[in-house]
Amino acid sequence: MLVALDHVQLAAPPGAEDALRAFYTGALGMTEVPKPPVLAARGGCWFRAGAVQLHLGVEQDFRPAKKAHPGLRVTGIDALAARLTAQGATVTWDDDLPGHRRCYCEDPVGNRLEFLQPH
Repeated sequence: MLVALDHVQLAAPPGAEDALRAFYTGALGMTEVPKPPVLAARGGCWFRAGAVQLHLGVEQDFRPAKKAHPGLRVTGIDALAARLTAQGATVTWDDDLPGHRRCYCEDPVGNRLEFLQPH
């Protein structure tokens, strides 16, 4: 039986780790989590904020998904959007989900991220 979501895995091209670290720790305020040595040898990086974990793994023929994305519940969505914009990310607002404020942006390699704050 399912009890929780452990993490979301996103893909990234080889050599993107420094840009990902800058975005996920700087713009999103997440903490990098050390990967086990056998997995660290594959490249990529893992991040955590509270119970939320995002793993970014290296994919040789990487192409960012156009539609697939994690939906991340946040507080202070306006401050987050301002921080993302200050870091150079393009933030797109969407009012189509009743009961929520939400916006989207892309990480440095083009992964789509959705941020939601219930009203």
